[in-house]
This record gives sequence, structure tokens and C-alpha cells, in this order.
Amino acid sequence: MNNYKITVLFVIQRNKMNKKGLCPLRCRITYKQKRKVFSTGVFINPENWDNVLQLAKPPNKNNTIINTQMSLINQKINEAFLMLQVLPESFDVDDIFRKYKGEDVKTEITILGAYDLHNDKTKKLIGVDFNELSWSRYVESRRKVAEFIRVKYKRSDMKLKQLDLKFIKDLEFYWKTEVKLKQATIYRSMQRFKKIIQFAIDENYLQTNPFNLYKNKKYKGTIVYLTELELNNLMHYKFSQKRLEKVRDMFVFCCYTGLAFTEMISLRTHHISEGFDGNLWINMVRQKTERPIAIPLLPQAKSIIEKYFNSDSEEVLPRISNQRFNSYIKEIGVLVGIDKKMSHHLARRTFATTILLYNNIPMEIVSELLGHSKMSITQESYAKVVQHKVSSQMNKLSKKLKKKG
Repeated sequence: MNNYKITVLFVIQRNKMNKKGLCPLRCRITYKQKRKVFSTGVFINPENWDNVLQLAKPPNKNNTIINTQMSLINQKINEAFLMLQVLPESFDVDDIFRKYKGEDVKTEITILGAYDLHNDKTKKLIGVDFNELSWSRYVESRRKVAEFIRVKYKRSDMKLKQLDLKFIKDLEFYWKTEVKLKQATIYRSMQRFKKIIQFAIDENYLQTNPFNLYKNKKYKGTIVYLTELELNNLMHYKFSQKRLEKVRDMFVFCCYTGLAFTEMISLRTHHISEGFDGNLWINMVRQKTERPIAIPLLPQAKSIIEKYFNSDSEEVLPRISNQRFNSYIKEIGVLVGIDKKMSHHLARRTFATTILLYNNIPMEIVSELLGHSKMSITQESYAKVVQHKVSSQMNKLSKKLKKKG
């Protein structure tokens, strides 16, 4: 037990007097020459507060209630202080306040507790600095880590200070072998977990970062997209079922606009307007990055809009769930004879490659049309496609030069 003393003092905040002439009574905790001031929620006539005796005067019903409230606060703070003194770890004035409030102190905070603090904070920033989709992914990340702790350690949670390199490597191994996650998913999941730990460090809940000794392996897969021939076959295939025809049209629409599923399904007539060049453009905000996107309508996309135009509705395309869409597009792939993993995202990749890059659209414009937050994201994703295109063009040039020689 340490020999430092704690001082609890109640002070009047005179510069915050309300219309009734009452001032807030605040509490100030001092420990190791550091102060923590917080509101008690009590207002008092400044003439009735005896700062030396720390009492409300003269004796009456209202002042008795105030004195009782201040006494209880003082008692709870001292109880929190005594509880922290028996712990082996050192603590500061913020820890005393947290203990008084019934919260985990920095030395006691858990891994899932750090998640909760982060997720509660970011939830309040939805629509400001955060979007709901990103927030939901951290909620899912918490679930994955909680499951690992429950299975591996047979516990509901663990202290944050117990987190080490072995925990991280065991988590990665568990995701690979038990959950059977793909490397790309493990990489993203570990990046989110790493951000939670960095948040805990920034908030002074953790001193050292166990991720400093860990290397997160980034998965660099091959970009899969439809070739010009595959896209052409898909566009001209005659379906006997209307549901498949609708989904095919929506998929092709995204092959010529690059819209993600969320943007496609939320597209409304007011998002389409005539641009500076006299052509029709899609103007909307991409949900994932919250960046505005402007996409010129190519003839193929325009014809699909005209096909489903309904003067009585704001909706541009038919409504369908993401799950059903991807189920139908897999069925379509089998019928058309496309031997690739069909999903809505394949359309976005086809737009970037077959429609844009292979038609000599510069990378910076591709990045702009896809609504990527950084140019580097586009470059990392489609670098191999560009290399393949460069190789193809150089081979043509080589043959041409041989003929001249």
C-alpha cells in the first residue's frame, strides 16, 4: 500500500451562474499533485456554501440534502481509493475517478472492454467521421475475438494487459484452422483488432503495443473479372425466367458504372442528371468511403435504365436483397458458361478492368470513378492488370518493329 494521500474538495463554479442565481458545485480530486474535476450535478446559492467547512449553510431541508449528497460522493471516492491501494499496479487520479464511477480503471480494462469503449465512441460519430458499415465491422470484429477467448481460454473476457504476441499468433492460428477464414479476411480482421489496441494505447489504457512484433500477412490475390467475350455472352443470353434476366441486367449495369451493391440498390432518379458535357451522369455519395462519386452513363447502362424506367417510382432498378442477388448471379454464371466465381463485386472489377483499363483509361480516372479513398488502393488492386496490358502492348510493338526491320 502506498503512502500518498488523496484530497477531495467541493468548489463553487461562480462563472456558471444560472438565471435562478445558482452555481454548479463541482468536485476536485487531488492525488500525486494531479487533479480531476467533475460535476456533481448539484446547484447551490454561492452565499450558502462555506468553502472552509465544506458545508451548505444555514441548516435547512435543502442544504441538508446537499450536504448528504456531498458526503456520499466523498465517501465513495475514498472507498474507490482504498480499493485501488490494495492492487499491485500503480494508479493515478483518473483511475480513482473511474473506480468511483464504477468503471474499469486503466490497469483493469479488458480486451472486450477496449472494444466497447471504441465502438461506443465511434457509434456517436456515425454520419460525422464514421459510417455505419465501418462501425458494424468493428462490432463483428469484437464478436470474433470474444469467440476466440471463450474457446481458447474458457473465459468470457481477459485483461488488456494480458495481451501479448502469443495471444495474437494463437488468434491468427484459430481463425485459419478452426474458423477456416481466408487469408484476405484474416488480414482485414487482424487490422481491425490492431486498431482497437492502438485506440487503447492512445487512451492510455496500455503502454506497449504487442503488435510491434507481429507481421500481418497481406493477401495479394489475382483480380478476377469478366473478359470482353464473357461480358458480351452474358449480355446477349436469352433467359426463360424474368428473375434471372433482371439480375443479369443489374449486373451488366454495374459492369458499365462500377457501382457497389449498396449504391446500385439505393440509386434513385434524382441521382441522375445532365452534366457539364450534355451527357447524363450519376452523382451520389459512396457509402463505404462517404466520398462523392460522379460517373458518366455509358450507352449500355443508359439502355438498362430506360428498360426499367417507371414514371411512378423514384427507383431506377428493381429491388432485391444482396443474398438473393448473389445467389441468382451464380445460377446465371452456370447457365451462360462462365467458369468464374460470380458475385456482384465481379461487376465492379469488370468495370475497372475490361471497360476502363483495357480501353486506355488512366489509372487516376479509374480510381476517381470507383470512388476509392486513395489512389494507392486502386494501384495495389489493379497493378497486375496494368502489367498484363503493358506486356500485351509491348508484344504488339515488338512485332511491329520486327516487320519494319
